[in-house]
Amino acid sequence: MSSVKVPFLDLKAHHDPIRQEVMVAMNAVIDENAFAGGKFVTKFEEEYAKYCEAKYCVGVANGTDSLWFSLLAMGVGQGDEVITIPMTFLATAEAITYAGAKPVFVDINPQTFTIDVTKIEAAITPRTKAIMPVHLFGQCADMDPIMEIARKHKLFVIEDAAQAQGSKYKGRLAGSIGHAGSFSFYPGKNLGAWGEAGAITTNDAALREGMQMYREHGQKKKYYHDVVGWNGRMDGIQAAVLSVKLKYLDKANNGRRRVAARYNGLLAGLPGVALPTEAAYAHHIYHVYAVRVANRDVILKQMGERGVSCGIHYPVPVHLQNAYANLGHKRGDFPISESCADSYLSLPMFPELTDQQIETVATEFKACLAQSKS
Repeated sequence: MSSVKVPFLDLKAHHDPIRQEVMVAMNAVIDENAFAGGKFVTKFEEEYAKYCEAKYCVGVANGTDSLWFSLLAMGVGQGDEVITIPMTFLATAEAITYAGAKPVFVDINPQTFTIDVTKIEAAITPRTKAIMPVHLFGQCADMDPIMEIARKHKLFVIEDAAQAQGSKYKGRLAGSIGHAGSFSFYPGKNLGAWGEAGAITTNDAALREGMQMYREHGQKKKYYHDVVGWNGRMDGIQAAVLSVKLKYLDKANNGRRRVAARYNGLLAGLPGVALPTEAAYAHHIYHVYAVRVANRDVILKQMGERGVSCGIHYPVPVHLQNAYANLGHKRGDFPISESCADSYLSLPMFPELTDQQIETVATEFKACLAQSKS
């Protein structure tokens, strides 16, 4: 057993090198008293739109709001259906529900863990209003066929890019391909705030106006409310933090790719283990490095006992959550998602992982595999 302890995530290592730069940015917000929306949010919106190669960015309070306001701006509501995957964080489906619509699930591709594009059309009904592909773990869904299906059936496409800041599809950045791209800047994300924050990217001026209205209590002009909206503004302090961190995002993503490549080399060929794959179309940014392994729960426990913190993303697919029991799904409805949920093990993944830490993870993982078979 190694004496080296490896955390699942180390935000201190991530933030210490830029701490003073971030504090200067936060002090500028304090000096201006621009705490809710305002000039620092506008600045970040412009920077992030440019980064994503999109025309517009709308800063919001969190990633869930970014999904919800996108749906509302597209007119999705009561009686509508939105196609997505069950292998995702619950927020994907929550936003659909809170827009008044019904989530309709399609299983995932077993190699990419993103939506199986061959199964989308079979899920379309006269009530379908949008498709919400999830760029799970930092790899884009196969967007060209999704956009073609959407054009054919006159549907909106919202990229759930909560885990995909800087991920690319055939050279195009996540959030620039669909009608809207939804991002979370939860602290653990590849681009993480120092609190809660989110954003929406779009190339459509009318959608941008709607999203801005829904985040501001339905106002275009103060105290004049055209629709029932919500308080979903981005904080000025979070925007300032994100403006600093955005400058280092590509470097951080490259660090994650370095870690993934090292894991791939050290763990290649292990019997009974499926490593994550990078699609030919993709530039994967490895928000999560999830392997698939039998006896997952046993190995998770053993890894923790050996000083290596791992995670599970996600142990229960959305269609089997109690919150969505009303949809009437049962085990077996989406077998690939269910199989993945039973076997995913997320290894430590952050840009600052050292070679020694990576090698420790691999060594202890191999030891746990051997132990579980003995």
